[in-house]
Amino acid sequence: MIKIQKVSSDDKQLAEKVFDIRRKVFVEEQKVDARDEFDEYEDESNHFLLQLNDKAIGTARWRHIGDKIKLERFAILKDYRNTGYGNILLSAVLEDVVPHKKQVYLHAQLKAVPFYERQGFQKQGDMFKECEIQHYKMLLKEA
Repeated sequence: MIKIQKVSSDDKQLAEKVFDIRRKVFVEEQKVDARDEFDEYEDESNHFLLQLNDKAIGTARWRHIGDKIKLERFAILKDYRNTGYGNILLSAVLEDVVPHKKQVYLHAQLKAVPFYERQGFQKQGDMFKECEIQHYKMLLKEA
């Protein structure tokens, strides 16, 4: 059974599951410095946790930046990638942000660009590095 829920930073047990996934994917797998991964925006962000049969397998967050919304920290555990769970998680996050009627964007790792393009995002500008990983800024096309 798939379960996606918003996670408050007050819910320490679920927040730790979110941070554990990000630790495994970004810090351990991709060698991102933990100081860059866990930032000052944690409390102001809206976190999501994707669970499969009560096992935490994915997470994401979004936050307001001025008149826009930035989607961030999408992570699916390695054994569950390329199985459709990323689509499910992204759909839940988009459902949450659409009512705000703001431009939605993200910084996609180069290898994730095709995934986000299939979901209606378009590359903007030149490739850049964030935490030594190549990215593109991508905007969600207006519906």
